[in-house]
Amino acid sequence: DAGAGEQVFSGNCAACHAGGMNVIMPEKTLQLEALEEYLDGGVSVQSVVYQVTNGKNAMPAFGGRLSDEDIDNVATYVINQAKGGW
Repeated sequence: DAGAGEQVFSGNCAACHAGGMNVIMPEKTLQLEALEEYLDGGVSVQSVVYQVTNGKNAMPAFGGRLSDEDIDNVATYVINQAKGGW
């Protein structure tokens, strides 16, 4: 549910990723082209779920901090936004 995912994103992700950007590692945005380069498993909801759950580099793991449903929703939101150009 991308609508619920937007709420999760606003509360947990936007501090670093507002507007699909990245304030910690500027080259690692949530823009489609950037996701294609560095997201393990390609651009998919499942790949975003994996990264959000487990973290990677400077990004902390949210598994255990967010429910599986919240992670799935935020992953759906991120993919939809990336494909729409944020």
